[in-house]
Amino acid sequence: MSLHLDARQRAMLQEMGVTVWAPAQAAPVAAPSPSPVAPPAAEAVRAPSPPAAPRPAAPLPPTAPAPTAQPAAALRLHAPQALYPTADPAQTPAGLGSGWLIVAESTTPADPLAGDAGKLLDNMLRAMQLHKHPRVFIAALERAAAGTHDGADIPAALADTVARLQPALVLVLGHVAARAALGRTEPLGRLRAEPHTLAGRPAVVTYDPAFLLRQQDSKAAAWADLCGALATVRAAR
Repeated sequence: MSLHLDARQRAMLQEMGVTVWAPAQAAPVAAPSPSPVAPPAAEAVRAPSPPAAPRPAAPLPPTAPAPTAQPAAALRLHAPQALYPTADPAQTPAGLGSGWLIVAESTTPADPLAGDAGKLLDNMLRAMQLHKHPRVFIAALERAAAGTHDGADIPAALADTVARLQPALVLVLGHVAARAALGRTEPLGRLRAEPHTLAGRPAVVTYDPAFLLRQQDSKAAAWADLCGALATVRAAR
């Protein structure tokens, strides 16, 4: 508890031997001097960043080589064989000429009248009465592995066959046979519409039996071609 004594009262107490301790005077607190505020630092000027080095372009993938054309299947020409060797020459109908040579692609060249296509070929020839002619030959073309036979001598071989057999007419069945025998690449429709010769003998182009099995509607057109072949032979007598 602090006593609020004036000077006279303090003096009286001192006289009585009472020591009065006056509370220490608090030293005046100096007002804090304002701390110097540093001036705002000048914003550092950024040096422009050097341009980034161009990234190397990603290497392009290697260009794949262009696909090479696959060689077409080579053709092998088989020796001509008589289709009806046991036919009686005395029973051969008139107007069929000295003989016929048929050029056609076959999957069974050893037995060209086998299978569905062979049976249809037989029916076509029988419709013209050629099954009664002993000199009806077929030169079968067979597809072989590429590179085993280039087929370049097929036209020459067929020409030799025609020269040897001297048929009244050469009947070419299908586009593959026409290309091999005549060296023509036009559509079959155009080849059917034109007269042809092979080694000096007349030739007629029509559909092959395998195609006719797939396109039954073309049988009438094929029969018209066969009638035209018969007319060609009869006109040459």
